[in-house]
Amino acid sequence: MNEYRRTNTTVSLLNYHFVFCPRYRRKIFLQPKVEQRFKELVKEVCEELQIQVIAHECDKDHTHLFLNALPTLSPADMMAKIKGVTSKKLREEFPHLHHLPSLWTRSYFVSTAGNVSSETIKRYVENQKKRN
Repeated sequence: MNEYRRTNTTVSLLNYHFVFCPRYRRKIFLQPKVEQRFKELVKEVCEELQIQVIAHECDKDHTHLFLNALPTLSPADMMAKIKGVTSKKLREEFPHLHHLPSLWTRSYFVSTAGNVSSETIKRYVENQKKRN
């Protein structure tokens, strides 16, 4: 789960927990086919962006994503792509969603997660001068 990602110039461990919901908290995930297709689309988008899906679950009116990404992508960029693609495709593929001008609210929750707590990092940074 907490694997470091490497590029030519960086080593990173950026895990994000996202939560977002449909407009008006519509219960779109009550239909298993919608949920299944949504998860497939998220997986496709994430593969294209080189994002690892650590966990993904849906409740009737919201979804949780736990993702590992490279530092070249901001959380806002990830959400824009995931929400944009899934909104367009789901509204095209499911007639009962077709009339909606957009599927998702503009808002989302995001938090970061890693191997250590914020307090541990704070102590580490504060103690750097003492080490030399």
